[in-house]
Amino acid sequence: MSYFCYYVGLMDNAFEFKLDRFQEEAISHIDQGHSVIVAAPTGAGKTVIAEWALKRALAENRTVIYTAPIKALSNQKFRDFREEYPGQVGIVTGDVSLNPDAPILIMTTEIYRNSLFEGSERIKKLGWVIFDEIHYLDDPERGTVWEEALMFTPPEVHILALSATVPNVDELAAWIRSLHGRNIVVVKEHHRPVPLEFLYQAQGRILRSVDQLSRIGYEGRSDWRPRGHRHRGRHWHQSHRAKPNRLDTIIRQILDNNQIPCIYFAFSRRKTEHLAEEACSFDFLNENEQNAIEALYNSLLERHQLAGEKSAEILRPFIRKGIAYHHAGMLPTLKEVVEQLFTSRCLKLIFTTETFALGINMPARAVIFDELQKYYGTGFKNLTTRDFYQMAGRAGRRGMDSKGFVYMRLRPHDITLQEVERIVSGKPEPIRSQLNATYATLLNLYGELGRKLVSIYPQTFHHFQSRERGRRQGVQVIEQKLDLLKDMGYIDAEGLLPKGEFAMSMFGYELMLGEMQANGVLDALNEMELCLLLVCLVYEPRKGAHPPRLTKDIARILKTAEYYHSIVHRKEAAHHVQPYTRPPHANLGPAIWAWGQGATFDRLFQLTDVDEGGLVRNFRMVVQLLRELRHAKHTSDRVRTVARRGQNLISRDVIDAERQLRV
Repeated sequence: MSYFCYYVGLMDNAFEFKLDRFQEEAISHIDQGHSVIVAAPTGAGKTVIAEWALKRALAENRTVIYTAPIKALSNQKFRDFREEYPGQVGIVTGDVSLNPDAPILIMTTEIYRNSLFEGSERIKKLGWVIFDEIHYLDDPERGTVWEEALMFTPPEVHILALSATVPNVDELAAWIRSLHGRNIVVVKEHHRPVPLEFLYQAQGRILRSVDQLSRIGYEGRSDWRPRGHRHRGRHWHQSHRAKPNRLDTIIRQILDNNQIPCIYFAFSRRKTEHLAEEACSFDFLNENEQNAIEALYNSLLERHQLAGEKSAEILRPFIRKGIAYHHAGMLPTLKEVVEQLFTSRCLKLIFTTETFALGINMPARAVIFDELQKYYGTGFKNLTTRDFYQMAGRAGRRGMDSKGFVYMRLRPHDITLQEVERIVSGKPEPIRSQLNATYATLLNLYGELGRKLVSIYPQTFHHFQSRERGRRQGVQVIEQKLDLLKDMGYIDAEGLLPKGEFAMSMFGYELMLGEMQANGVLDALNEMELCLLLVCLVYEPRKGAHPPRLTKDIARILKTAEYYHSIVHRKEAAHHVQPYTRPPHANLGPAIWAWGQGATFDRLFQLTDVDEGGLVRNFRMVVQLLRELRHAKHTSDRVRTVARRGQNLISRDVIDAERQLRV
């Protein structure tokens, strides 16, 4: 294979180009039957390699699973592959199950990991598993899922792992080889097919080099410190005033230099909307383009059943100017409409949060960073080099641009010059294990191995990377969790007890649902009460959220959930198990109760301050748990029936995730 036709978005135009060295090398290894890790910059063309592995599997009459870190990417891959291979593609993401027996199956990594533990039929026919964004292995919250999925992938299944550039990819490969003696090769590429040019907005000016940034942006001073640091007995900003960076200055810059389309990254949902409003003083489209984009917008709204939707109408004036915003607080279907407008090249400027950069094929000519800090779990921190390039890599369209342009808006009182240089010029951070085996993982393994499952720990990436002290701690955590599970009646010396067999399917909610199932609580609930209980478990309030006034029914269910949480919390504290199981919250109780009674989606916002995307996401998580309850061992016939009814009540209109993919 010498050439590959690369299609940009929805356009009919194809750009034919010769494969790069790293693509040819990876494809050669795939043809030789080797597993492969590919580490290359964002936008370098890793997807070409994934598609070759997919074709290879089909040619050998084997199935292939494509795993992705987020549902938006799973959905996009499903649509892309469905067009290429009609009738041969399915998707399973927890709240969606379409054509699950297809030879090409798109999954979130969690669902793939669960399938491995379940020993499902699809795993027995598996030829290749593709892990997109494998560097997600060091995500603090979900990285353990990637580690477990890699550990338990059968040795006869070939692995293709796609990663951003990381310095320890050879270490990762060495660990994977150690698991089953798997033959896996590493293919690296550091060169970007479209080089990046970095520019800085500071002191109200556009600066083209670090030298200019030092002399003008930071006024040649080495003593600028971020706000909060002491300097000469007072905060520096009392004596050094930074000139404002105006948005219109940078917009004129990209317009005058024909650097559109442009992706503008801001790290706050509200900020993306405010910036879009500010940018509306510019018109990016002429009259013909305005008519074209509005016609396409109307067509997409009709197709996605969003015609007349309030949030879609709020967005319309922005769309007519060639502007949009995109963030997790929006309706998933409306986000998808925005994505399709962008790939059609109708949109010229999109304000978005960082999830837009994660694997979704949305290249632009320029990228703008509103700041170089984002929220990392416990607070705002300066960007990692890897995260910076994940986003910056969206600049520069292969086959269309000779270079991509990356702008950074800098305020000296927010970040030091040294940190800017570290982010832009530093080495990408290595992948570090985030292993934190869930109760469900341990229960699944205990059913086969009993107490010997502690011997599995030396196979983990955590063990591979750790020194003696870290390894002792790793074993200790597993033993503490096993002691807790034994103490609470989930396991004994012989194996799993019925409570454990039920809880092994409840990833993330094992102990709460395990305790309530064992004590008959679930059997006593009707469909609305069950949905209410589950939404109390899945919802995690944002900082500063205010709980609503609760009806007697909602307060009663919350009190029950809190009672069982207190039992679980005491046991976890006694066995020194952390992090603790999250407490329940009833913030979405009134909303899900109204929705189950047939209320319109708009009506829910009189009952909660959670945004549209948050409501959809949490309600879909409830649907996923209802499905898991229906299929778990030892679920009573009554609970199965109630769960099915609850699923029918909740999974309708915008909450129905499968509807989004049927169009």
